[in-house]
Amino acid sequence: MTQNIRVVIAEDDHQIAEIQKRFLERIDGFELVGIAHTLEDAEDLVDVFQPELILLDNHFPNGTGLDLLRKLRANNCATDVILITAAKEVDTLREALRSGVFYYILKPLVFERLQEVLSQYAAHLDKLKAMESLAQTDVDTLLPQRATNTAAPQQEPQTTHSHQRLPKGIDVITLDKIRAVFSDADESLNAEEVGTLIGASRTTARRYLEYMVSAQELEAQVNYGSVGRPERRYLALGMTH
Repeated sequence: MTQNIRVVIAEDDHQIAEIQKRFLERIDGFELVGIAHTLEDAEDLVDVFQPELILLDNHFPNGTGLDLLRKLRANNCATDVILITAAKEVDTLREALRSGVFYYILKPLVFERLQEVLSQYAAHLDKLKAMESLAQTDVDTLLPQRATNTAAPQQEPQTTHSHQRLPKGIDVITLDKIRAVFSDADESLNAEEVGTLIGASRTTARRYLEYMVSAQELEAQVNYGSVGRPERRYLALGMTH
């Protein structure tokens, strides 16, 4: 039987850590071995359990997740890191990439994004385990920044946005359909409404919408209905709701 991938969550906000815990419990193949609310506790958990992966926040009261990441790398720690952070500064992303993060997720974290990234991570580990020798094509598929380019089929003519490297599960054709929807929209839309307009499921639409929020193409707002149920709605940047 395949052993579960062991994960540590390092997040100083207790509520966010609980949300991540519940998300993780819904994804097969992963096992939570500990939750840390401080950098010191995170370092101890990694040292004791030696997990394959740590879901790491960046902002802590006494330092940053990148501080811990640099320390782990200096100690030749083999634990992989997915940084989950509200930091939108390009310099933070650059430093994270230089330090060898597997992925960089912007908050607010949604289940579908975490599920997709963890699926990519599990497939990444499986490929490494199955290899006996290395060819350039293997390198091209293993490195995230190369995988999209080498595997990409011929697309329709590029739009002004399509030069960007897109993550797995996001294609430029569907992305442009959603961009067209919001270029004509005069009000905010939820994932179900967008899915109906482009002929896709709510889950698929939500994945694209959250990507566009992270790319700062859209803005997300949480509205509360008459019974207090929160609804996440999306609008183009600069649009008044």
